[in-house]
Amino acid sequence: SKMKAGFKALADMLSSFPSLCSDSYFLFVPGPQDPGPGPVLPRPPLPASIVEPVTKKLARVRMCSNPARVQYCSQEMVLFRENLINKMCRHCIKFPLRSEELHVHLAKTLLSQGHLAPLPLHAMPVYWSHDHALRLYPIPDVVVVADKYDAFSVSATDCLIFNPGSFPKSNFSFKVYLPAQKKIENCEIST
Repeated sequence: SKMKAGFKALADMLSSFPSLCSDSYFLFVPGPQDPGPGPVLPRPPLPASIVEPVTKKLARVRMCSNPARVQYCSQEMVLFRENLINKMCRHCIKFPLRSEELHVHLAKTLLSQGHLAPLPLHAMPVYWSHDHALRLYPIPDVVVVADKYDAFSVSATDCLIFNPGSFPKSNFSFKVYLPAQKKIENCEIST
């Protein structure tokens, strides 16, 4: 399949950087378009048959569910791949006055609801027996919302919420989280 070939190409490319492979952990979180049980949250990890090329070549690989929780020292990070901004805009009652405020409204909604799926079930179906995986209580230190929307970062109630944005659509820019300083660094690969 195309996806398996993509994982093989990724594994081949990464294996040409031995220090990166030995010093890094690679977390793969399934997104809304990846194979799985449909649009229901939370999503299970990607099937082992698809990601086999990566797991064979790299030692420090974790296939995570969506959302995924990562504990680093004393910080809790939540990684969530979903097109939340688009869904929130489609189902909002009061649209923000300026489109620049969309990400602020998203961050405040997620934190005030204490949940990653703050929409009705017809908009974001949830497995009830696994609903606890979508809760944001106690509030984590970092929430990464991997969305197709433009990159942003918002700090609210001692929680940093950011979206790295689309890598190819943003001139190969990305965000790096520095846990020791609890801050985001904007980076870009120059062509």
